[in-house]
Amino acid sequence: MHDATRPTLVVVAHGSRDPRHAATVAALCARVRSLRPGLRVEAAHLDFNTPSVPRLLERLHAEGVHDVVALPLLLSRAFHAKSDIPAELNEATSRLPRLRVRQAEVLGPHPLLVGALERRLREAGLRREKHGSTGVVLASAGSSDPEAIAVIAQTAREWRRTGGWCAVRPAFASASLPRTEDAVRGLRADGVEHVAVAPYVIAPGRLPDRIRGGAFEARADVLAPVLGAAPELAELLALRYDEAAARGPLALSA
Repeated sequence: MHDATRPTLVVVAHGSRDPRHAATVAALCARVRSLRPGLRVEAAHLDFNTPSVPRLLERLHAEGVHDVVALPLLLSRAFHAKSDIPAELNEATSRLPRLRVRQAEVLGPHPLLVGALERRLREAGLRREKHGSTGVVLASAGSSDPEAIAVIAQTAREWRRTGGWCAVRPAFASASLPRTEDAVRGLRADGVEHVAVAPYVIAPGRLPDRIRGGAFEARADVLAPVLGAAPELAELLALRYDEAAARGPLALSA
């Protein structure tokens, strides 16, 4: 039974032709529901998958749901969070006058994401005692937005400090350099004994496959799975929902 006094959570995913993407989003939404019993959690997509953001908001509005938190399923504030999503939400509220929407913050940066990265590396077989001799490639999808690139670089620096790694270097599957394979080779050239690749992406798809290919090409010792429906990620979604729900409606990012 949904609690009608609480805003409905709409998780806004990028979308992908790869069916693993939508399956991952669905699994993550299910985890959030288990953390917030009674909270209605729906998923919408910017592209490729259904429902789209406008169609889902129209359906919710027709069902009498007028209070929504739209949460971008994004790790950094780049074009989608700054432009695409606010534009779609503003357009929907202009057409649906009773609809109240607040856009939550993107997921990163946050220590829970680092916890999810470390979980995935452990699952791939990397032991804690190897941290001091291991260099990590923090491999993200990539962005042309300087702010997003700077956040990834800062995340790498902070993770090296807190995680006890001998090095953490960012890499990108698109738009920016270096590529995963070049970052792995760079660590080898610097004499790093063990190299692990940690994909800083949420769901499988074309760019994560490119990260995987680069890791294999450069013979990384460990390749972690994508973040997926990690418990830490679900906890972070619930946290971002709580933060947004505490604000007034119509707080759309620009």
